[in-house]
Amino acid sequence: MLRSFFAKEEGQGLVEYALILVLIAIVVIAVLTLLGRQVSSTFSTINSGLNP
Repeated sequence: MLRSFFAKEEGQGLVEYALILVLIAIVVIAVLTLLGRQVSSTFSTINSGLNP
């Protein structure tokens, strides 16, 4: 079923799907980067609180 969907698309349609996937990937990477910094900061705060 999925193959028949992509087989019927023209080249321009596939390029549009590729651009959407690239945009989603960029957004996901940006969110993970920002989230990673917050998690690192939280662990650093906990670590400094545990050390006397």
